[in-house]
This record gives sequence, C-alpha cells and structure tokens, in this order.
Amino acid sequence: MTSKQRAYLNGLANSIEPIFHVGKSSLTPEVTAAINDAFHTKELIKIGVLKNCMDDPREIADMVAERTHSQVVMVIGKKIILYKENKDNPKIILPR
Repeated sequence: MTSKQRAYLNGLANSIEPIFHVGKSSLTPEVTAAINDAFHTKELIKIGVLKNCMDDPREIADMVAERTHSQVVMVIGKKIILYKENKDNPKIILPR
C-alpha cells in the first residue's frame, strides 16, 4: 500500500467511530472473529484500545491484521485503522 493510499484511507476513517474496543483481556479469539466477520460488510474498520489494556496498540494492530488477512492503515495513539479489500463488492476505490 502506498502512502497516497494510506492518506486516502486515513481521511475516510476520520469520520467513522471505533466499532470494536480492546480492553483488559486484550485480544481474545472472540474479538478477532468479530473483527473478521465485520470485514464481510465493511472494508475500513476503526478499533479503539482502552486505557486498561496493557498491550501496545501497534502489536495489537499487527496481530489483528495477521489473523484477519487485512492491512494496518495507521495506528494513532490508542486508535487502530484496518483495511481489507472486499473482492466481491468493493466500496472503496483506492487511488493509484
């Protein structure tokens, strides 16, 4: 993914709220499965990491991206933005 594509996706993600929150129990298989299911309807997902989570947000982002076969767009503070292209019905057209 190019920096231009990341900037475009980051701009789209500014207007959405986090739909998942990772808390004290960190990244559980249930949270990962729910995020993976959300990628069936959405291509861009924002995740919030709560203050009581002791894990690094960058490490959480890398683990979720690996397990869901998505890409980390950006990690800012305690917010994670992930992108996974929907091959059947793409809603986001990335710039080249």
